Amino acid sequence: MPKLTLHAFPLTNATGYPPEYAGPVRDRWYRRLGPASGLSQFGVSHVTLKPGACSSQRHWHEGGDEFVVILSGEAILIDDAGEQAMCVGDCASFPAGQANGHMLANRGMSDCVVIAVGTPGESDCHYPDIDMHLAAGQGFRRKDGSAF
Repeated sequence: MPKLTLHAFPLTNATGYPPEYAGPVRDRWYRRLGPASGLSQFGVSHVTLKPGACSSQRHWHEGGDEFVVILSGEAILIDDAGEQAMCVGDCASFPAGQANGHMLANRGMSDCVVIAVGTPGESDCHYPDIDMHLAAGQGFRRKDGSAF
């Protein structure tokens, strides 16, 4: 199995979110490890959430599985059931098509590092708390279908 050197992958905090929804992910930094390492069946990202940062807006995917593992620090998993603390070694899974909006929030004083695994490609993504929807092939739209 080829060893990957983490720092060989570009680090970014880019987001496709419209500006009015991008604030919570401003201090989310990640490296996409999957495509650059030759993986095509699933995506893998090494994610660092700085104190105060969120992994995303609360969301769920129609056609994509997600799985996260906490490597260091702590996060709060926020989903339809409420809030749960997650510590080193804790995992969470979000099967495709289950309408359970979820996100991780770092409310601590130190970085939280996460490995996120998911289905590659674009599928419709729902954001229950805000007026945003990701329509496959169309990008981010308002819930009424209008553009930002």
